[in-house]
Amino acid sequence: MAAMLPYGRQSIDEDDIAAVAEALRSDFLTTGPRVEAFEAAFAQTVGARHAVACANGTAALHLAMLALDVQPGEVVIAPSITFLATANCARFVGAEVVFADVDPLTGLMTPETLSQALSRVGDRRLRAVLPVHMRGDTAELPALEALAASAGAVLVEDAPHALGSALRFGNSVERVGDCAHSAMATFSFHPVKTIATGEGGMVTTNDPALAERLRRLRSHGMIRPEGGDPWWYEMPEVGFNYRLPDILCALGLSQLAKLDRFAARRRALAARYHERLAPLAPLLRPAARPDWSDPVLHLMVALIDFPAAGKTRREVVEALKARGVGTQIHYIPVHTQPYYRERYGALDLPGANAWYERCLSLPLYPGMADEDVNRVVEALIEVLGG
Repeated sequence: MAAMLPYGRQSIDEDDIAAVAEALRSDFLTTGPRVEAFEAAFAQTVGARHAVACANGTAALHLAMLALDVQPGEVVIAPSITFLATANCARFVGAEVVFADVDPLTGLMTPETLSQALSRVGDRRLRAVLPVHMRGDTAELPALEALAASAGAVLVEDAPHALGSALRFGNSVERVGDCAHSAMATFSFHPVKTIATGEGGMVTTNDPALAERLRRLRSHGMIRPEGGDPWWYEMPEVGFNYRLPDILCALGLSQLAKLDRFAARRRALAARYHERLAPLAPLLRPAARPDWSDPVLHLMVALIDFPAAGKTRREVVEALKARGVGTQIHYIPVHTQPYYRERYGALDLPGANAWYERCLSLPLYPGMADEDVNRVVEALIEVLGG
């Protein structure tokens, strides 16, 4: 039997290993020159003025809330289709979450679903809106920014799926992470993401004051005043140990240099999936792509009408696994999690529920061959009876 195809995995080459080995032989395993080098290269890649490396994508979101000084009792809006961290970062600082519904065909927060969420904020102070660039497709940032600004809030892009993705509005082409419409954008370098550092995260911003505060908060809140003794440090506010070590930044630098290659391969595989999956419609359709989005897909999500196929999703998942095809579900709606149900009660978000009922993430990573896509589609045809 052929080897199992996971839904995602890292692509590590010998030069990545060599970069990490060189860092291990250096004087700095952490808080050294590779951190600033990775930050500078990342900022240049996405077109932002500043990039601040941190321990992981969840830490990036937490730091963003801290840097904005979000307070207990204030409100953050997050989509229900996302990983837990997008909502949890608000609770880390004592803020309340208002969940936005999503488009059932894209999984994205939209101006309409944000407007509905805004109507549920009430008289509480709204501080931030956190659109997620789901799968790598981009949210409609200009419209979301306008709505957030009218409510006195800023956007923080949750962008771990979307490194390399672009947005096209008229003649304007923007890059995810350039913060043209947001106060900050957060990224993750978990192994299944577009580039990997094992664990790791980044926050980009064009605001030098936010960048300075992010750096201070990721390292216990410490500063070293100019003119002081060489050993002297002060802590004006409490921070966290959210630093990213030089060892992992060395891997990040090596991986970032391959972003164009990784992006091209992901786009080619996605195009092949769209072509090969077409005969399975309407039983199965790839998640829809907004007109303005030019994605580097992190996830290849198929939306499947399981009742029409006469099978449960679990039956499909297990049958695909038996054929060597790994899958995953992205995501269980966060508003249905026990913690949030207990805190906010039952919510009716039909778009999120419809997305969840149909979604299935198929294998997608740069190391896949064209024949692997064929193998996945052939397995789907066998299992679904298309």
